[in-house]
Amino acid sequence: MAKTEVILTHNIVGLGGESDQVKVAAGYARNYLFPQGLAIPLTGTNKRRLESLRQRRAEREAHELNSMTELSKSISKLICLIKIKTGEDGKMFGTVTSGMIADQLKTQFDISLDKKKIHLEQPIRALGEHEVELRLHHDVAGKLKVHVESITPLPEPAVAPATDARKEDPRTEKRWRRPEAPQGKADRAPKSEKAAKA
Repeated sequence: MAKTEVILTHNIVGLGGESDQVKVAAGYARNYLFPQGLAIPLTGTNKRRLESLRQRRAEREAHELNSMTELSKSISKLICLIKIKTGEDGKMFGTVTSGMIADQLKTQFDISLDKKKIHLEQPIRALGEHEVELRLHHDVAGKLKVHVESITPLPEPAVAPATDARKEDPRTEKRWRRPEAPQGKADRAPKSEKAAKA
């Protein structure tokens, strides 16, 4: 397969960054990279242009690093509040994911952050306060405090009713027997006599 050398003008995942000189398949360069404006062919004039691309890349990376360090400092002071439905026992329906955290950062603090930069080892499954790791840049990492709160109000513990003057019978009723009548035994007729009368 024929290979050709190109100079990348944009970052391409898996291939390289801006101003990198890489070898790619000729068809890939001709059919995708050149028409999309993602790369330029390696020629004498383009080699001279390479220096300006490297300078632009360095400026962009320095600007990204500065903005991400400032963002990391400001986010570390914030507490993101997430409200979620829970059952009566306080157990959550579902989990809190990095996408939900990113959405809440946008709505609460007007900070647009890609959900891929929010690193959760496992989704949050419990109410309370949690610390979440943010990977804003390959040199910058930060922490965000997330407070997960229930929308559903927890039920209040039932208050024991006041004791009445009358006491209930301490005996419990058994299913296979009828409860004994409070009257005497004289009112009851034996079973054999009842069957004969009928």
